[in-house]
Amino acid sequence: MSKHLLKPQGEFPAAGLGRRLAAMFYDFLLCTALLIVTSGVYKIIQMAIIGEDRMRALTEAGALDGDPLLSTVLLFVLFGFFAKFWTWSGQTLGMQVWGIRVQNVDGTSISLWQALLRFVVSIASLLCVGLGFFWSLFDKRKRSWHDMYSDTQLVRIPKKTK
Repeated sequence: MSKHLLKPQGEFPAAGLGRRLAAMFYDFLLCTALLIVTSGVYKIIQMAIIGEDRMRALTEAGALDGDPLLSTVLLFVLFGFFAKFWTWSGQTLGMQVWGIRVQNVDGTSISLWQALLRFVVSIASLLCVGLGFFWSLFDKRKRSWHDMYSDTQLVRIPKKTK
């Protein structure tokens, strides 16, 4: 996937932590719904393969708790959600609402590799009690760990005129 110029173009200020967290909360709600639907589809497919009676027996025995295949599918679906939005328009739905965009320094969309780095390092940031996100409070350019590691920036863009 080639990089393309994102619109609007210009010099935009870095997005602050408050907007980042607000967009994250909005995306959290959307991703929760997406993961619930994905889990439901996975369970329907699983039940079609092994049968309803066997599925009930395995569920009651707790054998399906912590299913590693389901966890892997959910991780890929979650990455797919973010990768599609970040590489296409630079904005997830939550980022659109809060007027922020991820981009390269030259205003182009990020690559799939950058999206993967961003995704993995943001998970690590969350696992470190959010330290990677709060790092933006101390960085001169308001970058979080995943911004720095993926060589991307999160900017505040102006509202679209109608």
